[in-house]
Amino acid sequence: MKTPFALLRRSLLVVAGLSLSALTLSAAPKAHPVTTGWSEVFTSDLSNAVTTSGDWNFAQGVLVANNKQTLWTKKSYANFILDLEFKVAKESNSGVFIHSSNIKDVLAALEIQVHENQDGALYGMVGAIYNAQPPSKAMAKPVGEWNHYTITCQDSHVALIFNGEEVFNVDLNTWTEANKNPDGTKNKFAKALKDYGRNGPIGLQGLHGKAQAPVWYRNIRIKELP
Repeated sequence: MKTPFALLRRSLLVVAGLSLSALTLSAAPKAHPVTTGWSEVFTSDLSNAVTTSGDWNFAQGVLVANNKQTLWTKKSYANFILDLEFKVAKESNSGVFIHSSNIKDVLAALEIQVHENQDGALYGMVGAIYNAQPPSKAMAKPVGEWNHYTITCQDSHVALIFNGEEVFNVDLNTWTEANKNPDGTKNKFAKALKDYGRNGPIGLQGLHGKAQAPVWYRNIRIKELP
């Protein structure tokens, strides 16, 4: 039988754990932030990117792929708030990769999906963590209009504000099994997401899907967190 002191100690530990969790989650902004003074993720000459000349074009502040090659940062990022805008064409299919452990393998990173519509994959719609977490609501603007993402990564937590609405705020530690999401659906990840790295380069997926339709990106800025 537990003594009153032991029960009190356990209660305090639980409360402390909940408070720490809430503190971690609070790093995610509840609205798109003002990014004045933040770092540009890619320089205009792409000298800080892992890319080959001609793969991507950066003109008048807008990035667009010319082929299927992903554009990666040379730098790795752990905890951060990433803010960007994107615009799709009909049947566009792209994504924002975070915390990649192997830039040669798209499933070695989390992908925040950028899509004009829903592909055949589970949770393949725009605003989803590809194959893992759907958005809570549909927030995409029509083809040809600019959309806004704010992605926060803080330890095991990942959150997305999409056109002014938070559409997910999840703890990757709840993905405890390989090939399985917390809601019981199957995914393509051979390793549980709780075991994925918390540090790695950021990438923008190039022309993808059958249509090979472009996606345009602009105002890609980042604020690193402790």
